[in-house]
Parts: sequence; structure tokens; C-alpha cells
Amino acid sequence: MSEEAEKISVLLVDDHTLFRSGIRFLLQRHADFQVVGEAADGVEGVKRAKQLNPDVVLLDLHMPGISGLETLQMLLQDRPQATVLMLTVSEDAEDLSAALQAGARGYLIKNIDADYLVRAIRRAAAGEAVVAEAMTAKLVAQLKGGAPARTENSSGLDKLTPREREILICLARGESNKVIARNLSVAESTVKIHVQNVLKKLHLSSRVQAAVFAVEHGLDKLQAH
Repeated sequence: MSEEAEKISVLLVDDHTLFRSGIRFLLQRHADFQVVGEAADGVEGVKRAKQLNPDVVLLDLHMPGISGLETLQMLLQDRPQATVLMLTVSEDAEDLSAALQAGARGYLIKNIDADYLVRAIRRAAAGEAVVAEAMTAKLVAQLKGGAPARTENSSGLDKLTPREREILICLARGESNKVIARNLSVAESTVKIHVQNVLKKLHLSSRVQAAVFAVEHGLDKLQAH
């Protein structure tokens, strides 16, 4: 495979020219990215996505004209398997929930650091769901009023070690690796290993999915020791 073929192609859809320029500059510093196009509104974004077929679309939520949510729905109507990441200033739980329900692969806040954004785009391109850590707890809170907790029967919970179950309880509360490490008095690198083991055993692809799983099974009501 050629070097060009290995690049992750990205389309930027945001009404702020300076912001798009900043993201383009950031991504162009990495050899595995190629910004293939930009759009200043949703209509143009949908048009450019059809033309360019990018690996990842970075999409603002609040734009003049049609909203980011409407743009997302139009993008996925044309290309149901498209990878769309919302990149927004909104930390509203309802915006988060609506975007994920509409099919966004992830939801990122514009105040995240550059390295986090780069990693998130790579993970999304690889098929993972990515949500800013600051929003995970809000997503969990949205779910708490939902369906009754499921039982453990064949859920995979019986495969977890006591420590892994503790980690899952922490994920249900939306805690970051750093916070989990501090609360459980272990190294952050150890937490990362446990999180990966939890995801593998439960056949999940992201810590957000793990948090949702934990809430569905009532683990958010338990205490990690």
C-alpha cells in the first residue's frame, strides 16, 4: 500500500474560517492525515462529502443555515457508513445524546488539546466511538432514567475480575483514567490495562460503550473500593 493510500482523509465542516485553518494546520503536521476539503456550512459540507468521500468528517454542531445535526442526518442518508465526529463548543447533554442517536461516531469539545483530537480522529477512523471524557458522565446521566437494569446472566460480567469490575463501576460514573487511578490508589498505566481488558471481555469498542453497559446493568449504583 502506498503512503498516500494509508493517509486518513478528513473533511472540515465549520463556519469559522480561522478554526478550520487551525485544524488543517494541526493535522498537516502529521504524516498520516490529509485534509481533502473544507466547507463553511452544512449544505456545502454534504456536497463536498459526496464529492470527496473522506474517511472522517469533522462537523460543527451550531452553524448558520441548516444545523450540524441536520447536516449529520443528510450525510448519513447518503453514506450510512460515514464516520462523522461532532466538534463543538456545546457541552449540553441533550446535544450529545441527539448527535450519538443520529449516528455520529463521536462527540468532541473544541477546548480539548491538540493531541487528544489527533488520537480521537485516528480512533474514529479505525471504527471506535469517541466521546470527550468531560461528556461521558453527562451521557451516563442521560441514561440513568431509562430502562431497568439488566441482570448479569450471560452479560459477560462474570468474566471480570474484582478489580476489573471496580474499574467498570468507575467508568459508569464517567471518571477519567487519572481519577480512577487516584481513587483506587493504582498507577494510571495499570488502569489503562484494566480498561482494555474490560472492553475485550465485554466485546465493547470504547470506554463510552463500557459506561453505557455498566449503567444498563445497574453498576453505577455500586461503590468501587
